[in-house]
Amino acid sequence: MHNSPIFVAPPHLKFPDAGPPPIPFNETTELLRQLLDVQKEQLILSRNQAVANDNASRWRNFLAKWQEEFPNVGQACKEVLPTFERVYLRLIQDMTDRLRGDEPDDLDSEFTLAEFLDRYGMRISQLGAIIGQISPLADAAPTPPTPSEEPNG
Repeated sequence: MHNSPIFVAPPHLKFPDAGPPPIPFNETTELLRQLLDVQKEQLILSRNQAVANDNASRWRNFLAKWQEEFPNVGQACKEVLPTFERVYLRLIQDMTDRLRGDEPDDLDSEFTLAEFLDRYGMRISQLGAIIGQISPLADAAPTPPTPSEEPNG
């Protein structure tokens, strides 16, 4: 004779289904191990990607490499960058003001388009390129010590 427990419940009460059988311990352990392995791989990939995309570090190393021959170039870039940015934005503003003030089809003629490109195209392009070259050097330049941080001498 088999001794199993007997449950007595009112007819309106229904017991929940037992659900799927539990995963055996060995399978659970293996799944957790695989999850950890995948997470470790993702972490390694993320770190490698962060190092590859760390342009500031690359430019700091570049400035450090040439520190002896060009000791103040990073700081000089940091100082002149606002001037280039103001000139660039002034030119952009001048160009957009002109385009907003003219008739939309004003640039349809060859002469007007050529004059527009001569006036704005090359300048904006060249200033943008200069800013693109100076900005990372300015960002990578070490911040000079404030007067309170300088050693007393």
